[in-house]
Amino acid sequence: MERKFSLAYLTIPGVDPFDQIRIAAEAGYDYVSLRTIPMGLPGEPQTCLEKDPELFKNIKKALKDSGMKLFDNELVRVREDLLGDYRKAFECGAELGATDVLSSVWTKDHSFAAEQYGSICEQAREFGLTVNLEFPIVSGLTTLDETIAIQDKVNAPNLKLLMDMIYCHWDNVTGEKIKGLDPERFGVIHLCDCPKDTQGMEIAQIVREGREYCGEGVADLEDLLKALPANTCSIELPNTKYIAEYGGAGHAKRCLDHAKAVFKRIGL
Repeated sequence: MERKFSLAYLTIPGVDPFDQIRIAAEAGYDYVSLRTIPMGLPGEPQTCLEKDPELFKNIKKALKDSGMKLFDNELVRVREDLLGDYRKAFECGAELGATDVLSSVWTKDHSFAAEQYGSICEQAREFGLTVNLEFPIVSGLTTLDETIAIQDKVNAPNLKLLMDMIYCHWDNVTGEKIKGLDPERFGVIHLCDCPKDTQGMEIAQIVREGREYCGEGVADLEDLLKALPANTCSIELPNTKYIAEYGGAGHAKRCLDHAKAVFKRIGL
């Protein structure tokens, strides 16, 4: 089965959803991953579909006209001051074709997080959505083991592990470790690479501004990708230098070209 690729929002930070859909279609992606649950960060489009019927209608038309599908709803953050009902957001995403939800934990109270995911997974299941939990090094879950512990405690069939290549690299996750786990645990794969030279760069800066093209960094992508199931890959690869050099559309195309080259080289 041919691998499917989605263009994640963060690859071109601040991009308008209509431009992101167009760029993804023109570059040859299979899906687009819009940020449909706003984080309220400066410079980001506040694409809140359930509160803006006109925006929802126009995005639905843009997806249809371009032949694109929405891959996931992002981003559900779990934090004490962000208790909420996501059913309306999930309903909108599912109507646009989404199959998945991206989520992360922003509290060190993992018992609280597990309790919240019980509710979130139940809400997502109403709309046939899979919740994917990642472990960003700057968040409340920073290791694969911590994330597995949450997954085990929640014990929901639609809660999966989101494997981001840069976070796997920083957590020293190996293909051998992945092979020792049930393949059904895994969901979305976030593709990027870790830059070779990170001197003078803060972790948050690398995460949001300095990820590397697949195959050009130091992460052992071959080891990780050969061990993971052949799930859809969302390319999340922000790099301000490359965007300035190639433009948003050019950068998105290069992201996809590099990713496909890696898969071809390793025989996947």
